[in-house]
Amino acid sequence: MRLYLSSYQLGDHPEAFTGLVRGRGRGWVIMNAFDGAEPESRRLETERQVTNLADVGLEARELDLRVHDAESLSVTFGQPDFLWVRGGNVFTLRMALARSGADAIIADRLRADELVYAGFSAGVCVLAPSLVGLEECDSTEDALSMYGAVEFVGLSILDRPFVPHLGSPQHPESEALTRVAVAYAQEGKPYWALRDGQALVVDGSSVVLI
Repeated sequence: MRLYLSSYQLGDHPEAFTGLVRGRGRGWVIMNAFDGAEPESRRLETERQVTNLADVGLEARELDLRVHDAESLSVTFGQPDFLWVRGGNVFTLRMALARSGADAIIADRLRADELVYAGFSAGVCVLAPSLVGLEECDSTEDALSMYGAVEFVGLSILDRPFVPHLGSPQHPESEALTRVAVAYAQEGKPYWALRDGQALVVDGSSVVLI
């Protein structure tokens, strides 16, 4: 399994991401954590993510999970070398993954070590066993309005929650996520704690926080 899990954007060590990628360096950008944004803002942000990846030598296009069900996605998904999953709202992302069947495809491809899963913030938080507690930071309203439901069960790719933006006062969600981290600690629940710039890098049995 290969994972590059950043607190914010590409982090301070994007070379650790590109070093995991095999093949031609082509992949998908998944923007569904940003589905609550205005369409033009979402379009511009998608372009920014694609450009950021191009700057580190990776070629990407958007895979919009809103327009797929499990049958169509199985055809469209193809053989990407990586996924880049943008942050935003973890609950809209989780519902988009579930409704499109992307969660099952991603889990299968990771088990087979066929791609790198990379992303930041909510794009990583969704990999935890449970999303309970993250409603302190991310509203469930967008998921309810778009999908009619909220899912609190994560993808269970990670063995514990991922809490980004800690000790990062420049990020607007730092205070809310500090409260999330405190609640986990009070419950005796282990979690990955990252400040902006850091990333958790998994390559097989190697797990390194950089």
